[in-house]
Amino acid sequence: MIARSTLKRFIALALLVSLCSAFLFFDHSKAQAATTTATTFDKVSPDLRQLIQSGQGSTRVKVIVQSNSSSSGGGLLGGGGLLGGLLGTLVQTVGGVVQGVLSLLNITLIETRADSVDVLAADPSVSYISLDTQVRSFGHVTNTTGTQQSRAQKNSLGLNYTLDGSNVNIAILDSGIDTTHKSFTGQFGKIIFSKDFTGENRTDDPYGHGTHVAAVAAGVGTATNGSYEGVASAANLVNLRVINSQGIGSVSGVLKALDWIMANRQAYNIRVVNMSLGAPAINSYKNDPVCQSVRKLVNAGIVVVAAAGNNGKLTTGQKIYGAIHCPGNEPSAITVGASNTYGTDARNEDSMATYSSHGPTRSFSTDSNGVRHYDNLIKPDLVAPGNKIISAEAANNYLVRTHPELETNNYTTSNMKLMYMSGTSVSTPVVAGAAALLLEANPNLTPNMVKMILMYTAQPLAGVNTLEQGAGQLNVAGAVAVAKLVRSELLGLTPTVGSSLLTQAAPSPQTTISSYTFPWAQGLVLNHTTITGTNLINKYQKSYGKGYLLGDGVNEGAYSQSLNTSMWTSNLSMSSYLMKSDGTTMFGGGVFCPTGIMLGDGIMLTDGIMLTDGIMITDGIMLTDGIMLTDGIMITDGIMLTDSSTGDPTTSMH
Repeated sequence: MIARSTLKRFIALALLVSLCSAFLFFDHSKAQAATTTATTFDKVSPDLRQLIQSGQGSTRVKVIVQSNSSSSGGGLLGGGGLLGGLLGTLVQTVGGVVQGVLSLLNITLIETRADSVDVLAADPSVSYISLDTQVRSFGHVTNTTGTQQSRAQKNSLGLNYTLDGSNVNIAILDSGIDTTHKSFTGQFGKIIFSKDFTGENRTDDPYGHGTHVAAVAAGVGTATNGSYEGVASAANLVNLRVINSQGIGSVSGVLKALDWIMANRQAYNIRVVNMSLGAPAINSYKNDPVCQSVRKLVNAGIVVVAAAGNNGKLTTGQKIYGAIHCPGNEPSAITVGASNTYGTDARNEDSMATYSSHGPTRSFSTDSNGVRHYDNLIKPDLVAPGNKIISAEAANNYLVRTHPELETNNYTTSNMKLMYMSGTSVSTPVVAGAAALLLEANPNLTPNMVKMILMYTAQPLAGVNTLEQGAGQLNVAGAVAVAKLVRSELLGLTPTVGSSLLTQAAPSPQTTISSYTFPWAQGLVLNHTTITGTNLINKYQKSYGKGYLLGDGVNEGAYSQSLNTSMWTSNLSMSSYLMKSDGTTMFGGGVFCPTGIMLGDGIMLTDGIMLTDGIMITDGIMLTDGIMLTDGIMITDGIMLTDSSTGDPTTSMH
């Protein structure tokens, strides 16, 4: 008699073989033919469409209406105001109310009946309509990232100076900042502007998330004698409060803050934006209003750093793929996962934090036949320390009141208290601070250049695949070394592809931190592939300029990918595989899966198993798409409460 456990394994194996066989015999010629046929896509977001189809069409909802960039006036109001155009008449006809116009983002905020949106979508000036949903926060770095050893620098005149983010301002979109905390008061004018977008009419931090995040990015360490200091400790901060006192925000609030940045970026010298927050990535980045707004900021020369999310595993411990959050699913953003340094400066033992969300991105668009087309981007771009990080604690904040175990008890003075937090919320400002250091070292770097340098110099972590760590773990010391050598005059012009990028020979592709020497990734994560080669830093690539995605210039077919030589130089190698790292280069280690699979829609991945859409197998457990974020089910992110015995989070709260 066959044991029940053996029978279960046999059934699972038989099912796996049948699924893989079905995939292997899939008719790629038909798939390619389908992609070449003109296809129309639904201009209404999937969650809004589902609400209408569920019989709740009469419900009044708040929606975000995006217009084509060519529309007059830059927003749906047009040059003559909302009532002057066809769309304005349509909004009135369906009983809708305009609640705001974000003209620089081509967005109008409208309240209307859910079942009226198809009338609005029929207007040719409308590109996409989506629900105004909730946004939530995710929740000694200077030594372990190599920041400290990069502090002492010499300028072009041979004079000594400290690299600390001076003259670079970082906008923090979060729950506010406690300006009385000594992490911000040691420097005159540290927080140069504050504005609330939650409707609570306050810019302090009753929730407690934003203060911690801001201090990780740019907190001063004077009060703690440098023990707890931000990565870019001399950078100034712009405090844009989009998360309320309960840790919840709205998409429209985030959009208002991004629109404000577009309008005021030069007046406040905003070079970096930190977004340690997110919402389920349902809409394709090509349609999502937050992603589209992030793209506008990047095209304008602003580095946008976004959290990957904290859904790397189920509560039962199984690893899952495909839970990258919005706007981390936007290809122009620097999407950051979390690594675990185990509280030491040495990097030989570092690993991935198990909660950090893995790629590929599962946001999608729906065509006229109801077929979903998934983005399947390789994310995150890189990872940074994010486990049990100690940083500033806002006075009397909600998080510590409800979870007193987050208190470190290092200091008793109220404006010097410190707290623990773990999550991609914390690793994200580490990278935002690093971006500020690169821009201080070389102010002419484009956002794509900053992103390229951070990935190229990252440390591949052993035993971790590309969909978990991207290019690898942040290496500030290596990144600064490259950034200083980029020809400043080159970036002010329109250079040709293949022009010399550096002022001298590239540094040796390795870094030593705390007596441990590790190699750089020496490659980049692009949209659906990875690429390596010394010419990535020796030669200028067209996609390094403003107005491009780093992945532009890659030609994708049904079976293969190739480089467009008008955008990329020769002698660069594109990967045919996503790899597990052996700690050497981006491509070291065993094969995880072919990158060609990323070109097709609807493929889920877990531990090297390739399956058809809607099914994921982890340790013999079968899960449907509903566990992911593709069916409108929200798996909330937030502060990760840590288990002191393991250093890994045990609960995701909100």
